Amino acid sequence: MIPDRIIEQGTLTTTGTRAAVEVRIPWYRALPASCIAGATLSIDGVPAPVETLRWELNGRERTFAEMADDTESWWFPLDSAVLSGDVPVAADGEQHEVAVDLTVYIPYIIIGDDEVLHIEEHDTKTMKAVAA
Repeated sequence: MIPDRIIEQGTLTTTGTRAAVEVRIPWYRALPASCIAGATLSIDGVPAPVETLRWELNGRERTFAEMADDTESWWFPLDSAVLSGDVPVAADGEQHEVAVDLTVYIPYIIIGDDEVLHIEEHDTKTMKAVAA
């Protein structure tokens, strides 16, 4: 719904082997953590391995599987979450292409028998990485 604002410009951080970027919800209402179905992170065309991806929401870092049953933590439209993964990027002052794919479920929009709407959005931004 709002894919061009998923990645927060200027938020790419790196340890050299692990990168992180702040992301915003592509929906106009808050969603519980259980509705964040997954994401991917690529830097300069190099994807972070799925098993290394972590999602930090409200100060708590977890895998997507660990959030599957969490209906207590909420992602609000004005709040950023942090998506991170093992992908090498240098804090070298150069511009890097950051790509994020995000899938979220919208639990209150029923589209079939026991099926809720899910949206898949993509955003790409170019920015410099800073050391974490």
